Amino acid sequence: MAIGRQHSTTMTPAPPVRRMRFRFGQPEPMAHHFVQDDIPLTHLIAVLSGAFPPGEESFIRSVRKFAADIDEPVLKKRVAGFIGQEAMHGQQHRRLNEQLIDNGFPIVRLFTFGPDALREKALETVENLVPRQVHLAVTAAAEHYTATLAKRVLGTEEIQAIPGDPEVWNLLNWHAFEELEHKSVAFDVYRHSGAPEIVRIGVMAGMYYFTIPAVSLGVLASILSDPRSWRPFKVLRQSIALYRGPIVKGLMKEMRPYMRPGFHPDDIDTTELLEQWRRELFGSDGELLDRIG
Repeated sequence: MAIGRQHSTTMTPAPPVRRMRFRFGQPEPMAHHFVQDDIPLTHLIAVLSGAFPPGEESFIRSVRKFAADIDEPVLKKRVAGFIGQEAMHGQQHRRLNEQLIDNGFPIVRLFTFGPDALREKALETVENLVPRQVHLAVTAAAEHYTATLAKRVLGTEEIQAIPGDPEVWNLLNWHAFEELEHKSVAFDVYRHSGAPEIVRIGVMAGMYYFTIPAVSLGVLASILSDPRSWRPFKVLRQSIALYRGPIVKGLMKEMRPYMRPGFHPDDIDTTELLEQWRRELFGSDGELLDRIG
């Protein structure tokens, strides 16, 4: 599909909301370094999981600010599906985060510090300092990041072969799958709002240079806060392998098309990948059918 093609907000069906419940630490306790013997990747997943719940809540609020302005019935249904999926992602990552805190990941505790209402109020205060279209542009850009990573996770055999805690991988595969299902919803709400392309592109340009350094600092802080991870030579070697491996290498190149005028997330066709994983996760013998509550 060519960059610049005009897309209808009614082309993509509403993403279904699946009520999931994962079983972390069952039947076997979760190892501290739950990505087998890989310290940086374990901490990367822990940092991302810690950040997901407040991030998902912010994404939901950004879209809800425009809900009353949406007059397309299909887009309304897609927004409802997006909100439901994001809320479920936050809920299940909170359950993983509880396990990670029990396992000794102080950085995850920072994301859960204080009452939920107080944290939410503080984040809303920050959000309200910028125009609502900018907040939505941040969400659309972040959704492109997660969709790009999701495509890598689900579409790369080398990533799927990484040994680790099975239930953590179940969570990540489900989350990645649903990120691809709703990858264009926030983008289409932004476009429906009539917000300018220059704001969308400018927000991504800022995030493009900020995201990997910020996440890297978070991972470093997480490692430094965890005495069981103080193995500097091993961490350095594994960190180099992580940056050169299939999760990170070439990621920024894949992000750049978003900054082209006329880009749409559906320009990147993930239809076959979604069908493959829909069968694997939720088909008649799907791996996650017994996780649906």
